[in-house]
Amino acid sequence: MSFIVVIPSRFASTRLPGKPLLDIAGIPMIQHVWLQALKSDASEVIIATDNAEIEKIAIGFGATVCMTSTSHESGTDRLQEVVQKMALPDDQVIINVQGDEPLIPPAVINQLAVLMQDEKQDMATLCEAVDSVDQLFDANVVKLVTDEQGQALYFSRAPIPWVRDVFAEGKPDVLPSGVAFKRHIGIYGYRAKLLNQFVQWPVAPLEAAEKLEQLRAMANGVSIAVDEACETIPGGVDTEADLALVRAILTPA
Repeated sequence: MSFIVVIPSRFASTRLPGKPLLDIAGIPMIQHVWLQALKSDASEVIIATDNAEIEKIAIGFGATVCMTSTSHESGTDRLQEVVQKMALPDDQVIINVQGDEPLIPPAVINQLAVLMQDEKQDMATLCEAVDSVDQLFDANVVKLVTDEQGQALYFSRAPIPWVRDVFAEGKPDVLPSGVAFKRHIGIYGYRAKLLNQFVQWPVAPLEAAEKLEQLRAMANGVSIAVDEACETIPGGVDTEADLALVRAILTPA
């Protein structure tokens, strides 16, 4: 099916200022992300930024760039501005790939597009299995539960589902058996019409509590399709340690 990839790319970063332009194996990080997205089946890959230097460098390596406002509070708002500026039709499928994911597998981008094949599906995302108790109880790791049809029931920073008879005794040493704990991966598919609706909805109470934007969509009746990622998705670049790891992977021996 036809889809486009939009890569939101902000210059500002508390932990890694100028993160999209940091050098990895001789080229800026945002170029690595763009190159991975080009390997997918997307009909177009767009970098959405609020920074003139990112725009200049991205145009220099051949990318299509959409300049967006510096006042956006989230990547979702930035995506919607792209929809608006490019006059994308309501049924256009957009895959949101984060600008700090230089190792994103093209296959998972295509996987999300397949999830969006159903015309009634306006939003989709991916997950992986939780692999440790520490991960399950880590508030920085977003967990989710789904129904039998693969639609999200809830996302939370808390351990879900709560295995009452095990967790009542405190944090266990190993994951309880017989429960499929799932970790959310922050890559999304949207239809353009949903993005236009999303920015008009007020922040939902559960969204404010958990600090998870997808709960605003769910609060307004949006069904979110979820599938387990077909390939392992390496972590993004948030810290100096992450940057060093990615540089080691991508720098030729």
